[in-house]
Amino acid sequence: MLNQDLIKILQDFAQSSKRITILTGAGISAESNIPTFRGPEGYWTIGSKEYHPQEMATYRMFMQKPDEVWKWYLHRIGVCIKAQPNPGHLALVEMEKLFKNRFTLITQNVDNLHLRAGNSLKNTFQIHGNIFFMRCVNECALKIYPIPEELTGKTKMENLTDSDRKLLVCPDCGNSTRPHVLWFDEVYNEHYYRHQSSLKIAGDTELLIIVGTSGATSLPNQVVWEVYSRNGIIIDINIEDNPFSNLALKSSRGFFIKEPSSKALPSILQILNK
Repeated sequence: MLNQDLIKILQDFAQSSKRITILTGAGISAESNIPTFRGPEGYWTIGSKEYHPQEMATYRMFMQKPDEVWKWYLHRIGVCIKAQPNPGHLALVEMEKLFKNRFTLITQNVDNLHLRAGNSLKNTFQIHGNIFFMRCVNECALKIYPIPEELTGKTKMENLTDSDRKLLVCPDCGNSTRPHVLWFDEVYNEHYYRHQSSLKIAGDTELLIIVGTSGATSLPNQVVWEVYSRNGIIIDINIEDNPFSNLALKSSRGFFIKEPSSKALPSILQILNK
């Protein structure tokens, strides 16, 4: 249940013309049964060795074992396809309809669920990419391409075939492709990951709702600290205490809702809609 102070702040915000930004992480997708990236499902066995996600999701590993990295991502795509947007995702779609161009969704999730739920590509910044897309390893053109549907139903044990490899080539130059994701040994940029755009939006944000993330990567931290430094409204939604919940509670206009996002976001939407 939302406390009265928060309800009043949300009601006042809804009557204003100011900007709302949502920052989402793995927690909202976990409620759609997508395992968290750093959980047991993220690990990958090659021969007799088990690799951590932080080892698999790197440019270095892709250069060494491209087939294994592609197998890992194609398996994860299969998991994401089976998942469905939950009430938290759907509430964010309605928030975008309500606030239109005053709404921005910044997501760390690469699972495509926000777009499948109905949020617009224009207002959704996928700052870690989207595993349903690929791009040229050599960056012959700054484009992304959908991964062919024939490859999206792979199981964990299936090896890549020659036919698969022929599908994983750049349509423009014929060279190899890579998953369209930000790897651990890479840095944010504007073209693929909306780095500068995210910081600019944060600088204009009056209400920031953080959902299911503890800020293990730099850009989400920068976004939150920017809003915090300007005394913006910060609401952290998480089932566990985390650095962002602690920061929110330090703020004079900060709140921590210790609930699943599929429960908290519809409640917030209801107040904003009144």
